[in-house]
Amino acid sequence: MKRLRASLAPIGASVLFLAGCASPPAAPPEAPPQAQACPAGVPEGARCLRGQDSASSHYLIVMPAQWSGVLVVHAHGGPTLGPPSPKRNDEDIKRWAITVREGHAWAGSVFRQGGFAVTTAAEDTERVRRIFVDHVAKPRRTLLHGQSWGGMVAARAAEMFPTSWEGILLTSAVVAGPATYDFRVDLRAKYQYLCNNHPLPDEPAYPLPIGLPADSKLTNADVRKRVDECLGTDKPAAQRTPEQAAKLKSIATVLKIPESSVPGHINYATFTFRDITAKNGGVSPFGNYGVRYVGSADDAALNAGIPRFKADPAAVARFAADTDHRGRFAVPVLTAHGIGDATVFVEGSDTLRQRMAVAGNGDRLVQTFVDSSEHSYWGDAYYPPLFEALLNWVDKGQKPTPSGIAERCRQLRSAQPADCRFLPDYVVKPLASRVPQR
Repeated sequence: MKRLRASLAPIGASVLFLAGCASPPAAPPEAPPQAQACPAGVPEGARCLRGQDSASSHYLIVMPAQWSGVLVVHAHGGPTLGPPSPKRNDEDIKRWAITVREGHAWAGSVFRQGGFAVTTAAEDTERVRRIFVDHVAKPRRTLLHGQSWGGMVAARAAEMFPTSWEGILLTSAVVAGPATYDFRVDLRAKYQYLCNNHPLPDEPAYPLPIGLPADSKLTNADVRKRVDECLGTDKPAAQRTPEQAAKLKSIATVLKIPESSVPGHINYATFTFRDITAKNGGVSPFGNYGVRYVGSADDAALNAGIPRFKADPAAVARFAADTDHRGRFAVPVLTAHGIGDATVFVEGSDTLRQRMAVAGNGDRLVQTFVDSSEHSYWGDAYYPPLFEALLNWVDKGQKPTPSGIAERCRQLRSAQPADCRFLPDYVVKPLASRVPQR
C-alpha cells in the first residue's frame, strides 16, 4: 500500500472536486455533425458522421445498419504528439470495427490538444457523447471504452462525469496513474549509464527525466541511430557485437522488459517526456532518487554509478491532478489485459483493484486477462464477450466472472475456440514487483 498512498497523495483538492462533479462544465451549444462517407474498414451499411466540436476536437460517429441502442464512446490510445488529425479516427474505427459489427454505435474524439493532456481529453470524450445524444439518437445504454493511454482518459472521464456512463470497459489500459511511467525514467538512466550517448559527452547535459530540452533538434531517427550504435537493436541478434548484446540483455533484465521493446520505450521517454515536462512548468514529475536496481552483472557498481534525479514536487502534483484517478467509479468496470504486454504492464491492474477497493467500489470491478503479448488489439474474438458481459451486468445485474467470459468467448467462437485465450485463473502481481517504488 506504500505506492498507493504515495500516488494518491499529490492529487489534491482540485481532483477531488472534479471527481465529484455530476454535470459537465458549461459549454457552447454544439453544432450537429455532418454525414460523410465512411472510412475504410467500417462495416457495410453503417452511416458515418463527422464534425469538429466547440473546443476544436475532431470527432467521428458511426451508426450501424441495425442499431442495438448501445453507444460506445471510445477513448483512444497514445498520446499522439503534434497537432491532432482527424485521420486518427479513421485508424481507430478500422481497428475497432468489431464494435459496429456487434450493432453498437461508436463515437470517438481525436482530442483537441496533442500530447499528454488527460483532463482535456476526458472533456472531449464527454463532449462527443453529448453531441451524439443531442443530434443523433438517444441511446438506451452508454458504455465508455478506454484503450491503452485512453484508459487513463476514460478513468478521468468516469470520475469527472459519473452520470454519463453506465458501464466502463478498459482494455490494455493505463490504470496505475503516473507510476505507470516510472520505469521509463529507469530506462533512460540505465541506458545512459551503459551507453553515454543520449546525450553525447560533447552535448549539453540535462536531467534525463525531462526527456529532451525544449530547444533540442534531435529527431526520432537520431535517437534510433544512437540506440542501434550502442545496443545493435536494428540488427539481427546474431549480428550484434558481444558488448552490444551484453548491454541490451542487462537493460532488459534489470527493467524486466523484452529486448525488442527497448527502442520504443526510449523514444517515449525522450519525446513524450519532453511533452509532459513542457506541460508541467518545464520540470519533470519523474525521478529515480533512492531506487535500487537489481539483476545486472554488478548491482553495486550500477547503483553507485547510475544517474539519479529527484522528481519536482510541484510537477508531481500537477501531473497527478491532470492524469490520475481515485477508483471512484459509479458504474461497473470490466477490464482485459494481455499478460505479456510490454507497452503497458499488466501489473498496473493490481493498482486499479487496490484503488477501487479503497474507494469502496471493489464489487464494481471484474478483471480478465489474456494470454497475449499484444498491446493494441488481440483479435475479433475477445471483444463481443466483453461487451456482452458488461451489458448483462448493466442491464440485468448479472456480474460476470472471468471463467464465464472465457467460456462465452469459446461459445461465440465455436469454429475457432483457440482464438479465445482468456486466462480466468491468472492472478496479477503488484506493480511494485515490476517497477521499483519511489
